[in-house]
Amino acid sequence: MTTLRFIELNLSDEILRAVQDLGFKNATPIQSLAIPKMMEGLDIIGQAQTGTGKTAAFGIPILERIDQKKKNVQAMVLCPTRELAIQVSEELKLLSKYKKDIKIISVYGGQPIQKQIIALSRGVQIVIGTPGRVIDHLERKTLKLDMTSIIVLDEADEMLDMGFRDDIELILKNIPEKRQTVFFSATMPREFLSLTKKYQRHPEIVKVVNEKLTVPLIEQYYFNIREYQKFEALIRCLDMYSPILSIIFCNTKKKVDEITSSLQIKGYSADAIHGDMSQPQRDRVMAKFRSGSIELLVATDVAARGIDVDGIDVVFNYDIPKDDEDYIHRIGRTGRAGKTGKAFSFVSGKDVYKLINIQKYTKVNIKRSQIPSLKDVENTKKMIILEKIKKSLKENNIEKYVKMIEFLIPDKATLLDVAAILLKMLFISEKKCHEQKKDVFMNLNNNYFSDLSKQNMVKLFVSIGKKDDVRAGDFVGAITGETGINGKLIGNIKILNSFSFVEVPEKHVANVINALHSSNIKGKKVSVSLAKNDK
Repeated sequence: MTTLRFIELNLSDEILRAVQDLGFKNATPIQSLAIPKMMEGLDIIGQAQTGTGKTAAFGIPILERIDQKKKNVQAMVLCPTRELAIQVSEELKLLSKYKKDIKIISVYGGQPIQKQIIALSRGVQIVIGTPGRVIDHLERKTLKLDMTSIIVLDEADEMLDMGFRDDIELILKNIPEKRQTVFFSATMPREFLSLTKKYQRHPEIVKVVNEKLTVPLIEQYYFNIREYQKFEALIRCLDMYSPILSIIFCNTKKKVDEITSSLQIKGYSADAIHGDMSQPQRDRVMAKFRSGSIELLVATDVAARGIDVDGIDVVFNYDIPKDDEDYIHRIGRTGRAGKTGKAFSFVSGKDVYKLINIQKYTKVNIKRSQIPSLKDVENTKKMIILEKIKKSLKENNIEKYVKMIEFLIPDKATLLDVAAILLKMLFISEKKCHEQKKDVFMNLNNNYFSDLSKQNMVKLFVSIGKKDDVRAGDFVGAITGETGINGKLIGNIKILNSFSFVEVPEKHVANVINALHSSNIKGKKVSVSLAKNDK
């Protein structure tokens, strides 16, 4: 279908100004189809893949139909994950920037509920939330949906896959029957269709599914390698392509922690996000990734849906996802809003059969490629240096350096000879710097325990242990995430059945106790205090 310009959709001046600020002139296909029908108040079944602009497709009609004078909840958006709820909330706030007196709140687990209760009590018109936390508020009677006229289920298929059907039905029963019910989904499984039949009235289907399910601007490659070669392949690709922002997807939390640690040791700006981390920890990591203070995000599929960060150049499938749909959501983090991107998948052993299924499902030929050689990486770095020199020549602020060269130049040498020597020195310097950087981090890792021995360490008592299924990495992650302390400063960790002991430098003791006391590790609330022999 032909896409429409936003100005053709009869939107208010406030929304048009906000859309213009975001740099959009033309609506996407799903927006062109869904916005007019939602504005009419019709029930909608929207089928669209990630990255197609579906948030604005339901968000703009919601904002247009809100009565700004009323302070009750008029619209509810349900999302499967905290990350997606936050993303939807942020996008609706951007779209509503010129509409006065519209209050939007996101409610999800992992965030203090008291903060949400206070915000709800002040009056909001739009609530975006995860099913569990929405039900929590309903049971506490801190959220009232008796005046809600619009309910949107975003990524409904994912919510059903996660076992939220009973929660969804309970929420729908708390909303008046005279309402607009909108379901957005990437796929339409049988359970999804039975839900639409039960709770929607003569729904209009708006469907935007490309022949190729993945975005055509994403270049997709795979390396057929052995498991032990994956990390070296990752390092070569990072050095070869020098991405500004990248996501590295692993199938397990353990692998995420291992890869993150290995990247940090080699000097790369990396951090992790997975389901064992508390919500404040995850929020902090995502804030750092969005701001560019970390360049590499290592994640499980908990992060595949709901992360919307501009400028992600490359996505790595360190492990091939178990589900074909997850592949789409993973690589959909790049190549957004008309930009190009790359996706590299590391295929080992029987993973090749998973890759074949993914290609059949997406109807895309994922090209086989070779791991960049060390020579390739070196040549690429030389080209980067030459491009920098070309750019500097255009800026032409080199007068004082020209005089220095004229003073230094020998009688029989030419300017070309001097330039060649200086370039050679620069290449050698860059190579040594890279090698030294790796050596420094390897030495830091090798001398880890000897460095700790130079500090006065204090033992802390933590009220969880083996029975709570905790690992040393959980304590390190909690301490670094809540306090910002470098993980290398944490000393010996001894995990017993019902409690544990963790050593930290004396100067950080108060900070660690204050940050962790009454916080959650692996979903368990903990108490932290000085161990008896250290009191």
